Parts: sequence; C-alpha cells; structure tokens
Amino acid sequence: NAMRVLRIRNYREYTAGNSISLIGTWMQRASVLWLAWTLAHSTVWLGIVSVADLLPTLVLSPIAGLLADRIDRVRLIRVTQVIAMVQAVLLAALTYSGLITVELLFVLTLALGAANAVNQPARLALIPNLVDRASLPAAVAINSLVFNSARFVGPAAAGIIIDRGSIGLAFALNAATYLPFIAALARIRLIPDAARAARARRALIGDTLAGYAYALGHPGIGRMILLFAVTSFSLRGFIEMFPAFADLVFGRGPEGYTWLTATLGLGAVMGGLWMVRRPGIHGLTALIIGHTCLVALATLGFTATSSYWVAIVCVFICGFSLVTTGISAQTLIQSAVDPAMRGRVLGFYGMLFRGGPAFNALVLGWLASLIGLRLAVAGGALVCLAYWAWARLRQGVMEEALEAEARSAAE
Repeated sequence: NAMRVLRIRNYREYTAGNSISLIGTWMQRASVLWLAWTLAHSTVWLGIVSVADLLPTLVLSPIAGLLADRIDRVRLIRVTQVIAMVQAVLLAALTYSGLITVELLFVLTLALGAANAVNQPARLALIPNLVDRASLPAAVAINSLVFNSARFVGPAAAGIIIDRGSIGLAFALNAATYLPFIAALARIRLIPDAARAARARRALIGDTLAGYAYALGHPGIGRMILLFAVTSFSLRGFIEMFPAFADLVFGRGPEGYTWLTATLGLGAVMGGLWMVRRPGIHGLTALIIGHTCLVALATLGFTATSSYWVAIVCVFICGFSLVTTGISAQTLIQSAVDPAMRGRVLGFYGMLFRGGPAFNALVLGWLASLIGLRLAVAGGALVCLAYWAWARLRQGVMEEALEAEARSAAE
C-alpha cells in the first residue's frame, strides 16, 4: 500500500517537499520554546508562547476550514508557507542581532500560529485530492509518519545546532527548508473541482455553521471530536512544558530538553510505521480508546519519576500512542466525512488538535507556578483517564457508527 501511494506523482511531490519543510518547522519549534525559557525562566511564559503558536487555530479554524472547501488548496498552502518563511527570516535576524525579547518572540510566534491555522485544514483536506480512495488510509498514515519523523529529526538537529552554533542559525536554516516545499507545490497539478467552485458563492457564516453542525451531529465523528476535545484540553499541552521539566525536574538543560522532544518524535515514528503496515479501518476505534488510556498512564509515570531515563521511556510511549490515536482518528474521519464538508470538518478537528493543547499549556504553566509542574500535569492525566472510562463504556456504539459508515463510504 505504501509503495503504491508513493508511485502517485502528486502525492510523491507533495510528500518530498513537505518532509524537508517539516524538519525545519520542528527544529524552529524546539528552538522557540528553549529561547522562551532562556529569556524568561518562567513556566507562565512557556505557556504564553505555546498559546501564541497554537491558539490562533481556535480563532481562525472556522474561516480556514471554509477556505479549504472554497478555494484552491495548493495555492492557499503555498501562500501560508511564504508567510512562514518570512517569519523565520525575521526571527533569525532579531536573534542574531541580540534584539529579541520574550515579548517580540510572542508576537512573531503569534504571526506564525496564524499562518499555520489557515494552512492546516487545507493541508489535511488536500490528501484525498492527491490519491484515490483505496489509497487514503496509507496516504494518511504516511503523511503522519513524515510529520512525526520530522518531530524526531528536527529537535535533535536543533540541539546540535544550538550547542555548536546558535539559536539564530536554527531559525535561518528553517527559513531555507520552506523553499523545496514551495517548489514542490508549484509542480502539483489537480483536476479542477466544479462543485467546490459553486460552493464558493454560498454564505460564509451559514456554511461554517453547517459544517460544525454536521460534524457534531454525526454519530461517529461527533463522538471522535469530543474525545479529542477532552484529551487536548486536559493533557496534550504537557509537551510544551518539556523545557521546564528538563531544567527544573531532571537538571539536564538544553540537551535534556532536546532529547525529550526527539524521543517523543521517535515514539511517534514507530507508531506511524506500525500504522502504515496496518490494513483497512476495522478496529481503529478500539485503538483510539485503548491508546488514549495508555497516553494518560504514561504521562502519570512521567510526572511520578525522578529518573530521566524512566521519563524518556514514558515519553516514547506517549509519542507512540499519540500518533496511533491521531492516524486512526484522521483515517476514520477522512473516510466517513461528506466530501462537501471535508475542509470544515478537518478544520474543526485541527482546531481541537492545535488549539486545545495551547489552552492546556497556558493552564498548566499557571498551575505549575502555584502547585508545581508534576501535580499540574498529573491532574490533567487523571481528567483524561476519567473520560477514557466513560468512552470505554460506549466503545461499541461508537465503533458501529463510525467504522460501519466509513466502510460503506469506501465501497
């Protein structure tokens, strides 16, 4: 399945450029969080900078999802990549000159967050335009594998660059990685979609609300979105606290932070490779619910240990389980959703996937300043476990609603 998908020219071009760009993106993201920590030494500021990166998704996703349904997705992605490249150049220049402050870092990160918020629904919704329906599960899995491989390589590269060069060099290299992706997007040729052109003339607010109502009213997609809402708003922001854990809890400094982030990515790569080899959609709902429990338990283990190496193992498990739930959910949603609603539904999904952790990181940063990092993160993991118990009792209903509909759509 994987080799068949990669033989499709449009998908191959997109994936090659995207893989290079994502390494730079994760390199910059790791560098930004470490820069925020070195500038302020505050868990509150870590949360604030994380919000700047992720929170625009909550505000802009409704419009971004609609844009993904209305206009040329490739062109939309290309414009946002140019904006992101300019942001990286400015960040590099300010860091090299010594003019960067935590407030300026917040503003520039907010600008990048806005570009990514507009970009994400189009990026997710583009995949079915690049491959046939039979190849969709493998394409989604490969897309996630590329994302999470970069999540491993990018922070590891950032650690070496910061140690032997500078944070400004990491930002400059990220700016350069956008060029291959922009060039790849220029080579993609899609068949014009007349139905999408007709939808572009409909009312903005009405179409957005219709997409959200469809998602929440769908017996399978609605429950899936609720699951991601709870886990995103209660647990997933703990990753943004890695700089503080590396420095304050484990005493490992930038190298310890880099390897926490890279290990999360390595776990995700292993999860992605496992999912690429997994055929079909049967059993994906059970995987999502089971691995939601595993993420919560591994996070509790991470907060309970004083051993850095035990923490590394817990982070690896988190990475594996997070990507397993992410690929499974996206595959089911992509397979079951009405194509006319795809951009808006994936925009809603992306809003929770990116915006939820931002809110959670802000709350965790504030709570950590009051009760400590470990208790703050452990509390979120317990909330996630409580929801898992509720969802586990309803697994059969969710399975029947989502997997049956996805199978019918695929036939």
